Amino acid sequence: MPAQRLHLEAFVLTKRPAADPYQAYLIFSGDHGVLHVLQRISKRPAAGHVQLDLFDEAALDLESSNQGRTWFVREARLVRRWAEIGRSYEALRAASAFTLLISRNPVLDEGVAKTAALLRTALAAFATAERPEIVGFKCLYCFARDEGHPVKQQWFPQLTAADRETVAALLNRPLAEQTADADTVARLQRSLEEYLTGHTEIILG
Repeated sequence: MPAQRLHLEAFVLTKRPAADPYQAYLIFSGDHGVLHVLQRISKRPAAGHVQLDLFDEAALDLESSNQGRTWFVREARLVRRWAEIGRSYEALRAASAFTLLISRNPVLDEGVAKTAALLRTALAAFATAERPEIVGFKCLYCFARDEGHPVKQQWFPQLTAADRETVAALLNRPLAEQTADADTVARLQRSLEEYLTGHTEIILG
């Protein structure tokens, strides 16, 4: 059977320990969802060679000889590298938690384009935001909502009036206008995670 070929743009969700001569990744494409890919580690990279890294957005030529269970990177062109995320431990932790969430939860075919758009927005926010914990909360809420879970109809009404007001502000106001302290955001995040664990099939960290 001839090898399958794909050309796509994708985000690197996770970077797994290297097994010489390959580096393994999980990537997310707005056309194909999550894919397992391997990229040969070049000890003497040629000019223009791109070794993928966590959070990269890249245009990839892929090839598979096992019906798409694993894809090999034939060529990679970097679209955007969010190196700024790695300069903040909190941003790195929150961004890693979100990309890991996506890697663990199959997205319905009709939702992959929306999830790719959410990823692009999220990574840009993690790279620049001074409040990555708020970005992480918003990302979790939006991912659950976009996957069809009734977080607004079931989780939100269970909150106190004060918490509902805070959540509305967290979701709707620009980051520069946020006033909730980190402890409050963490408490609301735990509440949302408890709801998702008890009422949905979403796999959290």
